[in-house]
Amino acid sequence: MGRLQDKVAVITGGGQGVGLGIAQAFADEGASLVLSGRSSAKLEAVVSDLEQRGGKVAVLQADVRQREDAFRTIQLAVDTFGGLDVLVNNAQISHQNVLLQDNNTSVLDETFHSGVYGSIWHMQAALPHLKARGGGSIINMGSRQGTYGAPGYTAYAAAKEAVRGLSRAAARELGEYNIRVNVINPSAISETAAKWLVDFPDEAAENLKTVALRRWGRAKEDIGPVAVFLASDDSSYLSGQTLNVEGGMVMP
Repeated sequence: MGRLQDKVAVITGGGQGVGLGIAQAFADEGASLVLSGRSSAKLEAVVSDLEQRGGKVAVLQADVRQREDAFRTIQLAVDTFGGLDVLVNNAQISHQNVLLQDNNTSVLDETFHSGVYGSIWHMQAALPHLKARGGGSIINMGSRQGTYGAPGYTAYAAAKEAVRGLSRAAARELGEYNIRVNVINPSAISETAAKWLVDFPDEAAENLKTVALRRWGRAKEDIGPVAVFLASDDSSYLSGQTLNVEGGMVMP
């Protein structure tokens, strides 16, 4: 029996990148999954693989910035699989290499509405269902760009640190219901990151030098198992924490 057998998980942005890697790791452990994302084609394309891994899967085209879409996503999990145990707030619009003076309302709105607002909307929607289960796990995504403060990522860094603050406060609020809230700061080669390696090779080479393990992370193999740990009963006494899964770039 897998570590997530009989658990129901929602993963936003689950059709690609880190979200997909987490979905694959969850499926390997027997979870039932609801994946949301803006591209129905990307979502539909991963269903077969996840089912072959052992997961049951439902997908929904949705925009995490819209509160009503968050409630639709959570309701799909309840209607399809009978409840909810795990929420992974992974979806995030990112504007890379935007300097402070170049930020505008469009950049800020997309960044904060997808990351911060989206996390809040899904947590609100999930809360009554997690309470009904007697507890559960919420996993939010932070970033090294926030904890380190990388130049060119002012909006993104601010949003990711807001997610971490939100997560700590929520962990204290929800602990009495046996709901754990933790953060992963991941670093893995996603589609966006792969493009960055090509577009900014000198910056990428310098960045790799900051990784203690001297290799790039992998979504399924490196981020996925940590998410499984946070989703499983193995982390039943862990809440309000940030786990930096990025090869030793940040050592707080």
